[in-house]
Amino acid sequence: MAQARRAARLLAALGPDAIIASDLVRARATAAELSAVTGHQVVHDPGLRETYAGVWQGLTHEEIIERYGEEYAAWKRGEPVRRGGGELETEVADRAAPVVLAHADKLPDGGTLVVVSHGGTIRTTIGRLLGLASHSWEALGGLTNCCWSVLGEGARGWRLLEHNAGTLPEPVLGDDD
Repeated sequence: MAQARRAARLLAALGPDAIIASDLVRARATAAELSAVTGHQVVHDPGLRETYAGVWQGLTHEEIIERYGEEYAAWKRGEPVRRGGGELETEVADRAAPVVLAHADKLPDGGTLVVVSHGGTIRTTIGRLLGLASHSWEALGGLTNCCWSVLGEGARGWRLLEHNAGTLPEPVLGDDD
């Protein structure tokens, strides 16, 4: 909760226009901290939930390897695997990216949308928004709890401006601005 309160204070400084969040408990609690600081209501959407991992849900890393070693190894190699019979990463992006885009479309020009979700969902959604091939989404890496990524609109679509950040973004001058 302390991490969420700190992140909320920093993100509030960006002047968000809207907040959307997964309807799962931890994301709800994290988004509530930002709502308390900004006064914005949070829109909860099940499309922003974490990847459903089927029978892997609730198991430790070691238990997954012990019980489902071959499936786990295939997933780590980047093969499209329904971990534990759950969702493919592309299916997560299929449900989450449209939620983000629909809310981004409602923003005023230059507006800011804060999306509170889960590491796997965020990674796959960023990959989809950036137009990256799904086999390369893992290269984005996960997010540390209560850290964030910053995307902006570029001349040819979305751009990743910061990833796994825990501080406010600083303007960077470049020749492509």
